[in-house]
Amino acid sequence: MDIAQAKVIVTGGASGLGAATATHFAEAGAKVTIFDRDAVRGGDMAQTPDISFAEVDVTSEDSVAAGVALAVAAMGGITAVVNCAGIVTGAKTVGSKGPFPLDAFQRTIDINLVGAFNVARLAAVEMAKNDPDADGERGAIVNTASVAAFDGQKGQAAYSASKAGIAGLSLPMARDMGTLGIRVNAIAPGLFLTPMLESLGPEMMEELAKDVIFPRRLGRPEEFARMARFMVEMPYLNGETVRLDGALRLP
Repeated sequence: MDIAQAKVIVTGGASGLGAATATHFAEAGAKVTIFDRDAVRGGDMAQTPDISFAEVDVTSEDSVAAGVALAVAAMGGITAVVNCAGIVTGAKTVGSKGPFPLDAFQRTIDINLVGAFNVARLAAVEMAKNDPDADGERGAIVNTASVAAFDGQKGQAAYSASKAGIAGLSLPMARDMGTLGIRVNAIAPGLFLTPMLESLGPEMMEELAKDVIFPRRLGRPEEFARMARFMVEMPYLNGETVRLDGALRLP
């Protein structure tokens, strides 16, 4: 897929990894529609040429359907999706205040896992309408897992479960979509320099970076964006979850 001709939905595109991806793709010539609940930041992002914004709740079928319709109208179709929308929830299964609140666990799964599947399935309906290229390809989907899917820490039961679900989606969804000419892959990022980590302060970020093998630093959002672009452009990469973590293995 020629990135300069791509028409891409980026969920969670108003900040963090999603914003970096939306910006990178637009700078490469792609048309981008951001799905996010943050209308202020989303509106700011939409001031960039070739970026449009739809206020979307990824857990809602009606909201995503409306967003997909807006994206089709704004871009003239959809050829790729990069799912970056997600939240982090920290609590032990049983802690000093009692058991993990079930509603918090459910919300994490709904946004991180169900939300990604919801967007992917509805956008794929539109991708299937595209004319196939020489390989028969009509679209590409990139989901965001995490190293926590494999190296989950204490207090990450909900987050790790949601991201393990994303990793588990890659192959069966790719098999489902093969006859439609739609590829599906996932990125499992490690520790990245996002607003969430920046809020911890420079000393804590430096301490976290010590666990990264090489390069011994936090990942840069633009590096995630470059991997997402690679997955969209590489026609033979399908059904894979790729760790992007500097060889980080959490204890």
